[in-house]
Amino acid sequence: MSESWTVKGTYFETCNCATACPCVFLSPPTEGECTVFIAWHVDEGRFGEVSLNGLNVALAVHSPGHMLEVKWKAALYLDQRASEEQREALTKIFSGQAGGHPGRIAQHIGQVLGIQSVPIEYQADGKRRSVRVGNVADATIEAITGQAGDVTISGHPLAIAPGFPAVAARSEKLSYQDHGYGWEISQKNGFYSSFQYANG
Repeated sequence: MSESWTVKGTYFETCNCATACPCVFLSPPTEGECTVFIAWHVDEGRFGEVSLNGLNVALAVHSPGHMLEVKWKAALYLDQRASEEQREALTKIFSGQAGGHPGRIAQHIGQVLGIQSVPIEYQADGKRRSVRVGNVADATIEAITGQAGDVTISGHPLAIAPGFPAVAARSEKLSYQDHGYGWEISQKNGFYSSFQYANG
């Protein structure tokens, strides 16, 4: 029987699509391909008896076309502060090996470019979200203000955090340098919300 696990906290993503990304509605990306960077902060989590509280994870994805019609390339980054047991647990969960919603996301990945431990600094400050992943990535987004507060999208079919309304945001920057990619993006799409995953 597989290990029982659950993680919850906050996440954000930013990509090269114009705001708001049509990929979440199963439409083609605005630039013909999608380069997306995702970061999670685990407020509370466990994998069996292993606590995952306070740890961070990030994922870089390149989809060379419509996200449901092509396989993605992806690289996973794990919090350097994690112990060996925690690193193994985070890898199983966020690579999709342990099932749950990450397992459904992983079905779209055709090539894993790498999995590595790096310093990850995740910040949530009001309407802003930012992450720094070692010397690999630096990203900041800020929520878009609508007629009555934050603009949100609910129930979209391609969701990183199903069950939680995604706050629509715009990137201040996304810089990513790894695995032969060099992304320098600003004033493009972002989303953030709470998230909760489990295998139960």
